[in-house]
Amino acid sequence: MIQAIVGANWGDEGKGKLTDVLAQQSDIVIRFQGGANAGHTIINEHGKFALHLLPSGIFQPGVTNIIGPGVALDIEALLSELDSIMQRGVPKPRLLISDRAQVLMDFHVLLDTAEEERLADRKFGSTKSGIAPFYSDKAAKVGIQVCQLFDKQLLKERLRNSFVKKNILMEHLYHKPKLDAEATAEKYYALGQRIAPWVCDTTQYLHQALQEDKRILLEGQLGALRDLDHGIFPYTTSSSPLAGFGTVGAGVPAGKISRVIAVTKAYSSSVGTGYLISALSGQEAEELRKRGGDAGEYGAKTGRPRDVGWFDAVATRYGCRVQGATDCAMTNIDVLGYLDEIKVCVAYSIDGHEVRDFPATPQLAKAVPVYVTLPGWKDQKVRGITRYDDLPENCRKYLEFIERQIETPITIVSNGPRREEIIFRE
Repeated sequence: MIQAIVGANWGDEGKGKLTDVLAQQSDIVIRFQGGANAGHTIINEHGKFALHLLPSGIFQPGVTNIIGPGVALDIEALLSELDSIMQRGVPKPRLLISDRAQVLMDFHVLLDTAEEERLADRKFGSTKSGIAPFYSDKAAKVGIQVCQLFDKQLLKERLRNSFVKKNILMEHLYHKPKLDAEATAEKYYALGQRIAPWVCDTTQYLHQALQEDKRILLEGQLGALRDLDHGIFPYTTSSSPLAGFGTVGAGVPAGKISRVIAVTKAYSSSVGTGYLISALSGQEAEELRKRGGDAGEYGAKTGRPRDVGWFDAVATRYGCRVQGATDCAMTNIDVLGYLDEIKVCVAYSIDGHEVRDFPATPQLAKAVPVYVTLPGWKDQKVRGITRYDDLPENCRKYLEFIERQIETPITIVSNGPRREEIIFRE
């Protein structure tokens, strides 16, 4: 059985906690796309963690954690993250790395940073983690696969060929020092030796696991609205955070994915450049940002304050559709307990016409939110409740109104940041 946990929105929806929880009933957890450019925050008995590359199943004994072929593998970031969690008392996780995963190298970060500097006020909001140059190299077939790290001569040859064009950019466009293929090859050959014990054909491993009826959990990064094809282009990531890409980025048969859980917050939040139609501003935004989650609404990778706003049913319905969601998990419902009234964006007004389907970017730029206002459940207890029927009546009405709007059943409700603060709804 294969389940996928993916984002319905802009990312930062709480997928890490959900993966950590569902990993308790899983044998394998796989990261299938993206790199160290975003983080999944998890709070458990070991403390609070922001994972950027390690799968969120690492806290569960007996779970095999896989970095799939679709991941942008920053080896130094991975090793640093692994050392960090083990220093805090987390047992050494069972980890496998696909030999077909490609390596995000330090020059990708240099190119990413230099391009954002060049674009200045026209930049796309990159985290400067090297993601766009990495995926550019992958598409151009000049990237380095993990399996190529173990042949130093092959590695040098591929880097020399790749650096011909890159050094023209570095010297004449960015006015930066040229890249050194020899030094880069030596560095990454040595890093390859450090990860060699974990490297294998993970596709074959997963094929065998499916033969043995193992329970597999796919962990997506970011959300549907950051998808390169279906998201708010060009304010997207450079890979696909959709569950459908899990079959490619993990290496599992598409027909075996039986459940797709799209995760959304009880309100909207977005870190990075782009459009958030239901965004709040001023003190109203700052109050929600301050209350949001365990440490407020700030990016787990960048620390940047997130844009926050009312729940956007138009965007979330679209996100659930393109994810192929079988059901939805809603997080941070406890955050809204300070409000007398809560708005929900149910449509957009564009050039005087009401629109209920999520539009492409040029139309989205002109959109104005259309709201419905619902009563809140101010000061009534939400956190710590484990039965859905025990939630305040107005809280249940809020969830059920959203459920109808997004046309996807809400089967999981997270009412706090900790692992045990969760409701499984029949």
